[in-house]
Amino acid sequence: MRGASLQPKPAAMNQQTSENPQHARATPQKGRERLILTPPVGWLGTDNEPDEMALIKRLNPKTVMMMGDNPALPPMPDKPTLRDFVELRFGPVTRRHLTVSAKRALDEGQSETVVMACLLHDISNGALIRCDHGYWSAQLVSPYVSEEVAWAVQHHQALRYFPDPDAGYAYPASYDMFFGPDFVPPEYLRRDAEAAKAHQWYKTARAVTLFDTYFFDDFAEVDWADLAGVVERNFRQPAEGLGFDGSPSAHMWRTMIWPNNFL
Repeated sequence: MRGASLQPKPAAMNQQTSENPQHARATPQKGRERLILTPPVGWLGTDNEPDEMALIKRLNPKTVMMMGDNPALPPMPDKPTLRDFVELRFGPVTRRHLTVSAKRALDEGQSETVVMACLLHDISNGALIRCDHGYWSAQLVSPYVSEEVAWAVQHHQALRYFPDPDAGYAYPASYDMFFGPDFVPPEYLRRDAEAAKAHQWYKTARAVTLFDTYFFDDFAEVDWADLAGVVERNFRQPAEGLGFDGSPSAHMWRTMIWPNNFL
C-alpha cells in the first residue's frame, strides 16, 4: 500500500532491539518505533513506491528511521561467515539453488573451482540484488576466491543465454516462461558472452551454466557439511567476519546484514 509502514512484519516495528537477547549488538534506537523505507531499486517502475515524505513526517523523539539490527530478521554473528549468510539471510529458493548446483557439480567429479563457482554464482540473488546478478555476485566474492572462480561467476550470466551444443548446453526452456519466447538478450550480454568463449576459463563458466538448475524437485536437500571442505579450501574467510574486513566488497556484505538501514 502506497505510503504505508514498510516493515514486512508490522508487529516487529515497535520491538526494541535490546528486548531480544539474541540482538546483543544494541542499537541507540532503544525504545523507539523504527520505520523502514525500502530502497528505490525495490520499487522503481512498480505500484509500490513509498510515500517518503509521509514517513518523514511521522518522525519524532519516539519514532525514527531504522538503523542496525532488525528484530524481524535472524541475528547475525559478530564475525559472520559465508555459511551464516546462506543460512540466515538467503531465502529458501536461493539457498537450495546454490547448494544443489554445487553438490551436483561435486557429485559429477568437477574441480573444486567449478564447485565453488556453482555455490556462489547467484549469491547476489540471496539478499542483495537480482539485476545483473552475475556481475554483482562476482564483485561480492572476488576478494575471497580465486580470480578464476570470480570470472566464472560473472560470465555465467551472459553465457546462460547462448547455447553451446558441443558442451551439451541448450538455451533453458524455463527462460521462455520467465521472459517470453521472443526475448533477445541485450547487446552487452552478447558482447560478454562472445568474449568469454575465447577466454582461457570459458569451460569453467560454461560448467556453471550446466549445473545451474532452476527447478530441482528431483534433488535432495544438501547438507552444508557436504560442501564445507570445498568452502574451507577455496573461500578466504576473513578473521574479522564478512563485512568488517575492509575489503572492496565489505559494504555489500554489511548491506545484507542490515538490509533495512535508512542510510
